[in-house]
Amino acid sequence: MTHAPKSEFMQVMQERGFIANCTDFAGLDAALAEGIVPGYIGFDATAPSLHVGSLIQIMMLRWLQKCGHRPIVLMGGGTTRVGDPTDRAEERPLLSPERIDENIAGIRKVFARYLDFGEGPRDAVMVNNARWLDDLNYLDFLRNVGRHFSVNRMLSFDSVRLRLEREQSLSFLEFNYMILQAYDFLELHRRFGCRLQMGGSDQWGNIVNGIDLTRRMDGAELFGLTTPLLTTSDGRKMGKSQGGAVWLNPEMLSPYEFWQYWRNVADADVGRFLRLYTELPLEECERLGALQGSEINEAKIRLANEITTLAHGPEAAAAAEATARDVFERGGAGEDLPTLALTPEEVGEGISVVQLFVRSGLAPSGKEAKRLIAGGGARIDGRPVGDPGQTLDRAALASPLKLTAGRKRHALVKLTGSRGP
Repeated sequence: MTHAPKSEFMQVMQERGFIANCTDFAGLDAALAEGIVPGYIGFDATAPSLHVGSLIQIMMLRWLQKCGHRPIVLMGGGTTRVGDPTDRAEERPLLSPERIDENIAGIRKVFARYLDFGEGPRDAVMVNNARWLDDLNYLDFLRNVGRHFSVNRMLSFDSVRLRLEREQSLSFLEFNYMILQAYDFLELHRRFGCRLQMGGSDQWGNIVNGIDLTRRMDGAELFGLTTPLLTTSDGRKMGKSQGGAVWLNPEMLSPYEFWQYWRNVADADVGRFLRLYTELPLEECERLGALQGSEINEAKIRLANEITTLAHGPEAAAAAEATARDVFERGGAGEDLPTLALTPEEVGEGISVVQLFVRSGLAPSGKEAKRLIAGGGARIDGRPVGDPGQTLDRAALASPLKLTAGRKRHALVKLTGSRGP
């Protein structure tokens, strides 16, 4: 992208790697430079917390506010009852209105850490699209809104086309989702003067639909900005770990486990994650990301501390680091933990978690280790082991791992010569 931004927000987005596509870069940049631009991102309320896969969008809203604009968090209380077909092979399970409201309350706790809410022109606001979707008159909606949509064009969007090419079910309920999301943008423009929708690049078609609908119905000029779909350097989807989703609410994942997720990212991801998920100056992100050998571990600790501070507060970050150092450097709680030292030759192409629990003394046999795993009592670095067939390679063992059986039995496993954090 060759356009040199005039606005602070677009400069931050461009320099830190947030931008995949923009409907009108120069136009949006000019609008942001001229005055306050309200912008929104939508989140479906399918769980009582968001996970780190949503963190790039949360950071976009945070930067929008830090740069003097108004972030709008749109909760899909209405659209969650329909289901987003994007990047899914089947329909989402339908949730009750009561469950959706509970999920929204949990998600609001996440945003309270990242945004300042209030009534001022730059204060964040959380809006539930059920406010306008629940009372829609279907016939009026078809006549006034539906006529602006081309089925031919809707069938060309990846979220629909891929499902049809795979001959997978796509219900009329889900097909309506993109119309409802476009209508959200129209309503947010009318109610809050919203001019910008942001989201992942998989939302491009939905965003463009909302821009076109609002231009047709209100003659307004709106903008869309999308982020790259992020994966880790080994190709895994952001938000997933060997223990499941990496949730942002402490009730669903402890701050220590959250800290450990970032502490254990691949070396190749450190610089990029520092730019996207922290507010450290770019020069510091580049310096830390370029560290090699054992020094990269200090960069990972800085990454974990910065992100955990934003998500859970500085006290939680400091406590997580102290716990990690206690476990890995002093054996945990002043007591020496039993340690299984493995040579690279012993690990080979990979060693099973069942073997680790047996060889560390946490399980008397392979059968008991599998039983422990099936019962949810086996954990690695605080995360449940869900698959007895799981193996760990040398890269996974580059830093010491803490094995836990039940609640109080622990052991360390490390490669010979590896270091702690």
